[in-house]
Amino acid sequence: MNRRRPRFADDRVVRRYARGATDIGGLVYFVFVLATTVVAPLVSGFIHGTAADWADGPLFYFGLWWVFWGIGVRLFAAGISQIARPRFTSKNILGIDAPQADQVVQELGFANTAIGAAGLVSGLVPAWAPAIGFVGGVFLVLAALRHTPKMNKNAKEWTALLTDYLVGIIALAFAITSLLTAG
Repeated sequence: MNRRRPRFADDRVVRRYARGATDIGGLVYFVFVLATTVVAPLVSGFIHGTAADWADGPLFYFGLWWVFWGIGVRLFAAGISQIARPRFTSKNILGIDAPQADQVVQELGFANTAIGAAGLVSGLVPAWAPAIGFVGGVFLVLAALRHTPKMNKNAKEWTALLTDYLVGIIALAFAITSLLTAG
């Protein structure tokens, strides 16, 4: 007896979801971005602040670690990925399926790698963190503003957009507060 499963209008959605659910690369992207932009800065800032009895205030400790993780680790890794695999960014993040975009994406990767490297150094030289937070914060907020009006964003675009705003705003608040309270 040959039974056919009834077809529904949403079968395409189910198949697309099933493909996405097994997309390990997509899962790794989400976990990495959320770990470096939310979890690691919160945990590191809490540990550092608690160890220092919050002497410099919460924004100082969380700001330091958001610069290190959200700007340093995240942008450095994104830059290396964009240099090595420009098509991933152009196709999956920007929605551009054109080999001609590779050069521009790789050049974006150079900028991300440079800013990320400076953010990583801030973990060794905390005095650099406010300046790097300012540069990285401006970069991320401008990137988020550019992505905001785009219609029909996919999940990776939404993740990049929201975490760009999160890290950018925190880094700018940290940098500006550090500047105003310096000296």
